[in-house]
Amino acid sequence: MGEKPEVSEYGSVDPAPASDESDMEHLKSILFDDSARMFERMRVVFKFRNIRTSDSCLALCKAFSSKSALLRHELAYVLGQMQMDEALPSLIERLSDVDEHVMVRHEAAEALGAIGNLSAQPILESFLSDPFVEVSESCEVALDLLDWVAKSSTP
Repeated sequence: MGEKPEVSEYGSVDPAPASDESDMEHLKSILFDDSARMFERMRVVFKFRNIRTSDSCLALCKAFSSKSALLRHELAYVLGQMQMDEALPSLIERLSDVDEHVMVRHEAAEALGAIGNLSAQPILESFLSDPFVEVSESCEVALDLLDWVAKSSTP
């Protein structure tokens, strides 16, 4: 019987184990290569999430240029887990792009809430009436999370 997937430090069971590679440029080359196997690209996503530096965060943001909606969805998810303000502009761009896949937009909205930065509030409010219920409800959840974070950090 094979090994069971590990639970990450973020409490999730990831769809691929983090890459063992340590060379950042090589990792980026895999991540940005639309012809690379999705499993290998996902391994890089989780490696960069686990590294959790500005450079790894910005590399993940740059990967939103990928042709794969699945990868873009996963990028938004892990950027929410990382909770780094550096991701805000890219996540706002994904949410705001009405031509983006609905599941990427929904995940970008939830990630904006997870980051907990109140500067995301106006953009989330602007999509509360989005024609896609997945997006509008995700904005509602994200706004409630921002409100909860603000209230819980007040003494």
